[in-house]
Amino acid sequence: MVEFTAAAAVSVIVTRLKAVFATRDFLFHDGNSLRRISLGAKRQAAMAAIGAVTLGFSGYGAVAAAGAVEPADTDAQIAQMQHQIGQMQQRVATIRETAQAHAQRVDHRQALIAAALTGTGDAKALALATPSIDPAADKLAADVVKPFVKVEGHQVQLASVAQKLLDQRYADTTATVRQLGLRPERVAKHQRAMAMGGPLIAANSEEATADLRADAQFRTLFQTWKKLDTLQQGVIAIPSVQPVHSLSFTSNFGIRSDPFRGTAAMHAGVDIPGPIGTPIYATADGIIAHAGRQGGYGNMVEISHGKGIATRYGHLSKILVADNARVTRGQLIALMGSTGRSTGSHLHYEVRIDGHAVNPVPFLTTADYLLAAQDRAVNAIPVSTSGPAAQD
Repeated sequence: MVEFTAAAAVSVIVTRLKAVFATRDFLFHDGNSLRRISLGAKRQAAMAAIGAVTLGFSGYGAVAAAGAVEPADTDAQIAQMQHQIGQMQQRVATIRETAQAHAQRVDHRQALIAAALTGTGDAKALALATPSIDPAADKLAADVVKPFVKVEGHQVQLASVAQKLLDQRYADTTATVRQLGLRPERVAKHQRAMAMGGPLIAANSEEATADLRADAQFRTLFQTWKKLDTLQQGVIAIPSVQPVHSLSFTSNFGIRSDPFRGTAAMHAGVDIPGPIGTPIYATADGIIAHAGRQGGYGNMVEISHGKGIATRYGHLSKILVADNARVTRGQLIALMGSTGRSTGSHLHYEVRIDGHAVNPVPFLTTADYLLAAQDRAVNAIPVSTSGPAAQD
């Protein structure tokens, strides 16, 4: 039964092979004539056998090759690929960090230029050192940071313009302060040195040298801005606005004929006439050192402005501030009157430096520039606007 079944199976296989490898005719045209080629069953079978053997050897070769790769070699290849990927990731991170450093530097420089042009800015933020950029990393990220580099070039040009503007402002401010008999060094608010630093990167290329020159230029711009800002902060202490809306004088500073005795006497201030009840305003920021009766002054207010500078307002009909109160320039402090040693309603106004009376007129006639400087200095600090503005 088994032998019959095996013989039957062989017969079936042979029958199928004959069907597969039946004689086939092919038509072939060689360009000149049409030829018929017959491919018999035996020949087809031989070709199939050769193909099978070839395929078998190919499969064996692939298996052998696969078997030849040891696990250790595979691990080495994977490690090498991971190393290459790590290097690529590091390059990408370097490019990203370099671009961020350029962006931060552009923002920092722009804030400094804006501060120089407007007179306002955050000194602490501006004092921070700009990010240092490694020349090698900059070269790697050259294509990415190209737009930032272009902007930085424009900023260098703007910095030159801003530097000239700051130098002129500082010269004008110091000249005005000196005209008032004050030393700029004394008026300038005390300033602690700003902390600056950063890693040292050698300028071993033309690009790096230009970058360091630009950094030095912006550091100089900051130092000039800070020096001017410090002086302008001190200028706040200098009397600048008019103590009354309508300014005129009935008696000037210096030696005059005393109105009561008719003899020569020193007049320590200026007399500004006006009706009783005329508003009187503080001419600079300060603290009330005295608010009450004071001998021949009658009702008198004295304001200490710091830097040894003080102002006095005498013959008042009413005092509107109290001792030790803080006032701002232009703030209403009293009403005009004729108390004390006075022949009629007026304001006796004095400016004193280190306790000595000086001529108030220069402080009033130079008020325009001082007001502009003070406005830049106070920036967002609320200031009373009810007081009189300076008049030509």
